[in-house]
Amino acid sequence: MRTTFRIRSIGLLLGTTCGLAVHGAAFAQGSVTLYGILDNGITYTNNAGGHSTIMQQDGNNTGANGSRFGLRGTESLGGGLSSLFVLENGYTLPNGGLQQGGLLFGRQAYVGLSNSVGTLTLGRQYDSLADYVQPLSAAAQWGGYMMGHADEVDNIVDTNRLNNAIKFNTQRFGGVRFGGVYSLGGVAGDVTRNQVFALGADYANGPLALATAYLNARDPNYGFFGGNGNALTPSSVTSSGAPNTNNIGSTRPAFSGFASAGTEQIAAAAGAYAFGAARVGLIYSNVRFSNLGALAVSGTPTFSPGSSTSFNSVELNFKYQLTTSVLLGAAYNWVKGGSVTTASGKELGATYNQIAAGADYFFSKRTDVYAVGVYQHASGTDSTGQQAHASIDGLTPSSTSNQLALRVALRTRF
Repeated sequence: MRTTFRIRSIGLLLGTTCGLAVHGAAFAQGSVTLYGILDNGITYTNNAGGHSTIMQQDGNNTGANGSRFGLRGTESLGGGLSSLFVLENGYTLPNGGLQQGGLLFGRQAYVGLSNSVGTLTLGRQYDSLADYVQPLSAAAQWGGYMMGHADEVDNIVDTNRLNNAIKFNTQRFGGVRFGGVYSLGGVAGDVTRNQVFALGADYANGPLALATAYLNARDPNYGFFGGNGNALTPSSVTSSGAPNTNNIGSTRPAFSGFASAGTEQIAAAAGAYAFGAARVGLIYSNVRFSNLGALAVSGTPTFSPGSSTSFNSVELNFKYQLTTSVLLGAAYNWVKGGSVTTASGKELGATYNQIAAGADYFFSKRTDVYAVGVYQHASGTDSTGQQAHASIDGLTPSSTSNQLALRVALRTRF
């Protein structure tokens, strides 16, 4: 249930108190919707940097949904054309602070036009992986942020948004929908610097759903991972004078060592089939970091010129609507990092195996309580050149090759 304010088509005559003489002004029918999600719970981790922890955490860290407050509006402009906007703020319930690096509308902020063909929007938005592939993931269906693949290497749970983005998605025709997004880099004199573009398509008809998407990010440390309010400029330096701190972050060792890449590419495909109350899905993604060392990023390994590496990821997910009030889910994810050798001769390449299970009980359409458990095992050498440690998305990495996380939370929507 949402609180909605409607502006009806009316003729408005401004009186003499305004000092204006007008015949009237007509306002088209439109609406503004206030909406939100509150997701808060207790997360247990058996090993976070060498210690077990029990923490109250907002859904944005380890939960099913990040807490948010938003405004969504539409207005009919006639002839089948409508204007629209979304302003969506992310916050954390335990302390009331802002998420997304402190941005006021860090989750989404865009304006656009829509008709029977499609929707064109401009602003801070999600990429095509989020629009097309992510809905078929365990993360979107029941698991949440802890379902990220190897520190969220393929952005399957929308960690990165795109600033300065122009997006177009078609309406669905015969079960098919497609679209793309282009994020301007914003660098004077070089239109391709820090740019990101993505394309995607999906098909939904009866029990079958299929999706695919591709993303290409130039200078990803800034154009892609630099989308939060605390992102650094290319000219920033550390306290010791070293160039550029890593925008991927030290809590993502699976791939943070590759922040110096000149280009990142993500290609993904997904499918799902429903039979009765059950649904099974499969997702494959390939992530490639090319031209390692193209950016001067402190704390990353040094690579030979032209080096590149990749990650292959496979997710198998399952959900079952046991009753109208009870949803059950399970998933397995395998991520294999490709071999790459540093300039000093050290070979990097890690493998991550992750299993998860969850249950969700709905008190009503608005309010539910859920429980999720995730176990991850890592092996090999991670992107930083260290022995790979388990690192479940949203948590401090383990001091060993294994990590277990359990979460119980209450969620409500309005």
